[in-house]
Amino acid sequence: MAVQVYVALGANLAEPKQQLDFAMTALKTLALNHTFTVSDYYRSKPMGDVIQPDYVNAVAGFQTTLQPIELLDALQHIEQQQGRLRLEHWGPRTLDLDLLLYGQQHINQPRLCVPHYGMKLRSFVLVPLADIAPTLILPCNTSLESLISVTMRDELQKLIDLS
Repeated sequence: MAVQVYVALGANLAEPKQQLDFAMTALKTLALNHTFTVSDYYRSKPMGDVIQPDYVNAVAGFQTTLQPIELLDALQHIEQQQGRLRLEHWGPRTLDLDLLLYGQQHINQPRLCVPHYGMKLRSFVLVPLADIAPTLILPCNTSLESLISVTMRDELQKLIDLS
């Protein structure tokens, strides 16, 4: 059975825009035909106290028949293929893929929590997600649009040149 999923993408090392482009190609292989959509790319400031370059972020949405842990494994495999090393919490990375939503399910397992724990507070997740799913209602029955403030929109810089 197919389920609609949303995945956040972020990169700030090794040509971040190209990292996201490569990730999009890989994510499309997980999607059912003609269901893949992606937001614009945005530049955002890094979280935490680690000094590092700005991030390039986006959100992809698609339908898949993969079960949640299978999808998580596939996302982590894509990260590893693109050189992801988990060295420092909120540190720089070649690619970060976070499963934001898996249908309307609430999942709380040791390896996977969905909806993603921090998504409601992160402009670099909410604004791109609204690009592709503006009328989305989250599993908590909150509208996505109601979570996005003017300040959140102002925190991001849309990248017009995606070449």
